[in-house]
Amino acid sequence: MLLLERIPDQIGYLVLKEDGAVLTSGGELENDERIANIVLGLVTLTNKIDPKGFPSNEAFDKISIIYPDHCYIICLSNKKIHVVKKKLVSATTAVVEQQPHVDV
Repeated sequence: MLLLERIPDQIGYLVLKEDGAVLTSGGELENDERIANIVLGLVTLTNKIDPKGFPSNEAFDKISIIYPDHCYIICLSNKKIHVVKKKLVSATTAVVEQQPHVDV
């Protein structure tokens, strides 16, 4: 099993049972029952999506919730719900160093 602590830029994780009970957690999401309930609600909601628009054989692989500085990635595996909170590193953020200016 991949250790969730080793995922690059992760700042927290949860592993939930299908009923929403927290199995393991760490970082900013350690024992976070509030996030666990929200995630369970999202996963439950996906089961209620209109089958005409999304046939039942097209189950989701991953749910991503993106904020400006972090995101939550939710996936199902082995009858467990895995949630990782990752820090987002902006591609436009750059360190600009001042170059010495010499007048000649």
